[in-house]
Amino acid sequence: MENTTDSLRTKLRNIAVLKGPFPDANLGALPDTPHDAFAVWLEKAIVEGVAEPHAMTLSTVDENGWPDARVLILKNIDHRGWHFAIKADSPKGQQIAKNQRVALTFYWPQMARQVRLRGRAVQLPEEECIQDFTARPPGSKISAMASRQSEVLNTHDELAESLIEAQSMLEKSPNHVMSGWKVYAVAPDVVEFWQGKSDRLHERLRYVQMTDVNNWEKENLWP
Repeated sequence: MENTTDSLRTKLRNIAVLKGPFPDANLGALPDTPHDAFAVWLEKAIVEGVAEPHAMTLSTVDENGWPDARVLILKNIDHRGWHFAIKADSPKGQQIAKNQRVALTFYWPQMARQVRLRGRAVQLPEEECIQDFTARPPGSKISAMASRQSEVLNTHDELAESLIEAQSMLEKSPNHVMSGWKVYAVAPDVVEFWQGKSDRLHERLRYVQMTDVNNWEKENLWP
């Protein structure tokens, strides 16, 4: 066991990290709000061909105080915050119902860029939840309707049967909207933009919301 551990430790240490070259962050030139700053960085990530730049880690806390995390897709950003969609009866949905405090993390390794934000997840109006589900591709609707997310799957036949039932329902009622489909917006209190550097002297800029929700203070942080 000790030799295996030593071998793994050596293997991990030999994996290249932050080799670069990376783009100039020019953090001082970022817009006055984190919403606009994120839009600038996201567009750059798209142009640079970063795979799934809208993928993000949603972190929540369960009823026992344990942190929980999973990767979701960003749906939109507006004045209300960063949007994502989930099933209300999923573990993350139940956790948010009991504790709105969440964190989102984006990481684009090709550019050595990370964006972290913390705030409250607020459910958007029902009509927006309906619009989001309606806009999903048929296959995505079927998988969402069929899945009893995170429950124990005893046999794959159960999943196959559930998929058939969901597909049949959608074929009969193309405009069907699954109950419990919710869209949330995370209104951040703090947002950090991180630009990694090969010399580990990383550049960090933090936006902190002031008393006036429309004003943000920008702070440079130590690496």
